Parts: sequence; structure tokens; C-alpha cells
Amino acid sequence: MLTLIGVFAIFIPALILPGPDFVAVVRASMTGGTLSGLKTTLGVSLCLGLYATLSLLGLSALLMEFQWLAWAIRVLGGCYLIYLGIRLVFARPEQLAASHAEASRMNNPFIFGFLVTLTNPKAIVLFASIFAASVTGETPAWVLAAMVGLVVASAFVWYSLVSLFMSSQLVLRRFADARHRVERAAGVCFVAIGGRILADSRNPVTA
Repeated sequence: MLTLIGVFAIFIPALILPGPDFVAVVRASMTGGTLSGLKTTLGVSLCLGLYATLSLLGLSALLMEFQWLAWAIRVLGGCYLIYLGIRLVFARPEQLAASHAEASRMNNPFIFGFLVTLTNPKAIVLFASIFAASVTGETPAWVLAAMVGLVVASAFVWYSLVSLFMSSQLVLRRFADARHRVERAAGVCFVAIGGRILADSRNPVTA
């Protein structure tokens, strides 16, 4: 229990701080509605659970052993976020409006949320450094399972609340005519976060 409390005392604040996952959920909720936001939330939550599982299986040791792999993950993740951001920034308002229904069919919100989290190097470093470092050979299996389950549950609850608020009628009425601005603001955030990740990629991963 002390292990769980210590780990989640760090994870919960890190979860709440805005990052690529937060931007993805807000963008999906405001432009696609509640269902789109919740599907994105599910994708984000399951991917965080995947990273938690990988970290407990030895991802930390792998990243420490192969520094080039950690560097490659950071660079690819940063480039992907910048790519998403540029697409949103330079999309014309009429293109966004005309292609919204088609985009909803083609760009699965679940996949979108999963990919944004999958290419978020900060999530990798968080789990590799904190979660894996908190586990020893004597840690019971139920604690490991509880860690992964609580990661998924806490992420899903938090981002569901974000999604429900951002897709509420109050918010949507206020931003009814500003969908393209929301898309561009999300694009700027993705570019800024991706740029920061690329800048930080010169620093070694530490556990």
C-alpha cells in the first residue's frame, strides 16, 4: 500500500498537468462532441495502462541500456506531435466544417487518443523512471496489477470529466462559431509540445 500511495502521489499531479493527452481530449470533445471525447479518453487511458505494464516488465532497464532507443522515441514522438499540430494550424475553416463528418468516420477518436499518448515520450519517461523504480523482486503480483488498473481508472476518470465539461452545452454554445480556432489552438499546443520534446531529446534518459 505504501508503494501504491507513493507512486500515485507523483502520477496523479503529472496526469492532471496539461500535456498532449489533455489537448487531444479537449480538441476531440469540442469538435466531435461527448462521444468523440470519451473515445479519445479511452484510447489515452489504455495506452497509459500499456506503458505502465511495459515499465513494470523492464522498460526502464531497456531505455537505460539503449540510450539511442530512448532518443529515437523522443524524436519520433516530437515529430508526430508537430505533424499533427501543423495539419490543424493550416487547415482552413471551410475545410474543417466540410470534412468534419468524413473526418469523424476516417479518424477514429480512440486511435487518435491512443497514438497521441503512444508518441508522448514524457509518458514513457514517467513510467520508466517512477513506476519501474518503485518495484522490486518482492513486490506482490496484486500490487503490480493494482498499479496498472489504477493508472487506467484514474486516467479515464480525469479525462472523462474533462471531456464532459468541454463538450457540455454551455461550453459548446460559447464556442459554437469558433471550431476552427479551437483546432488551431490545439495545433499550436501540439507544435509547442513537440518542439519542447525535440529540444529535450538532447538530454539523456535517467531512471
